[in-house]
Amino acid sequence: MANFEIPDDLLYTPEDEWARGDGDRFHVGITDYAQQQLGDIVFVDLPEVGSEVTQGQVFGVIESVKAVSDLYAPVSGQVVEVNEELADRPELVNEDCYGDGWIIVIDTRGEDPSDSLLDAAAYLKHVDERSE
Repeated sequence: MANFEIPDDLLYTPEDEWARGDGDRFHVGITDYAQQQLGDIVFVDLPEVGSEVTQGQVFGVIESVKAVSDLYAPVSGQVVEVNEELADRPELVNEDCYGDGWIIVIDTRGEDPSDSLLDAAAYLKHVDERSE
């Protein structure tokens, strides 16, 4: 059994990002699995509010004591909010990756990305396959 949390109400990417939809807006962050693999987060490079992101493309970088990793947009659209708290407290990603440690909010302008993302069961299977 996995020793990381994968909430059923989120959508996931194969690159370990999650997306929580609320209408056209999606909060985005990295999964519990990803933050555990990275270790202590020391910096998150956030995009500018108003910038456009494309699903599957890099929108930022997250740095830990172990590694530097790209962040991939789970959905396409415009960045309408960034988690400014991460500038001073990047460790929020480790402490609460599905809550206070969210990274950005993307407005998808009515596009439904759910068909191209993984549900919790598919993401768990994907992680298990990589771990074998």
